[in-house]
Amino acid sequence: MAHPQSTVVVIDDDPAVRETLGSLVRSVGLQAQLFGHVREFLAVARPEGPACLVLDVRLPGRSGLEFQRDLAADNIHIPIIFITGHGDIPMTVRAMRDGAIEFLTKPFRDQDLLDAIQLGLERDRVRLDDEKSLTELRARFESLGQREREVMALVVAGRANKQTAYELGVSEITVKVHRGQVMRKMKAASLPDLARMADRLNMGLERSHEGVSSRSP
Repeated sequence: MAHPQSTVVVIDDDPAVRETLGSLVRSVGLQAQLFGHVREFLAVARPEGPACLVLDVRLPGRSGLEFQRDLAADNIHIPIIFITGHGDIPMTVRAMRDGAIEFLTKPFRDQDLLDAIQLGLERDRVRLDDEKSLTELRARFESLGQREREVMALVVAGRANKQTAYELGVSEITVKVHRGQVMRKMKAASLPDLARMADRLNMGLERSHEGVSSRSP
């Protein structure tokens, strides 16, 4: 899937470090956003395309590690690369345990940072693609009528047309018609394909199935 330009966000309270990192990022064709404080980053809109965050551990106010926890608590997903001049093993372990891509101690090699940035951007690209495909899948599911949702729930649960007809109190022909509509609207190539879609939409299917009769075949 096509994405807007990739962006590397740098948060470091040292202006010289910010500018150096910004120049490095731009030298490989990436967009850079530079901030001296977490508040500055939070005051602007998130980049639309793939992004990663190069974050200094020691910042005025909340530390980089505390900010990492804040982002996780707010369900904001952006790969983080920590940089610091005062790293230690417990700090590194904590950052990596909480999902950081890399923990680099100054001075570090430019290539080490660029490698970590590419890894972070690729992870964010995959996340964005997954979110987009899930949004499209939910839109297809929302286009189904109530009876079609009930048929889909029973079909992917392994019910044959005859069993589905009995549980819903309709004719087998009606089930076949609804099943065909479900396959078309969901753009499912096969029943296993539809089942995989159902796995991604399990909560929606559970809700749609609440009204289905519990009679056994």
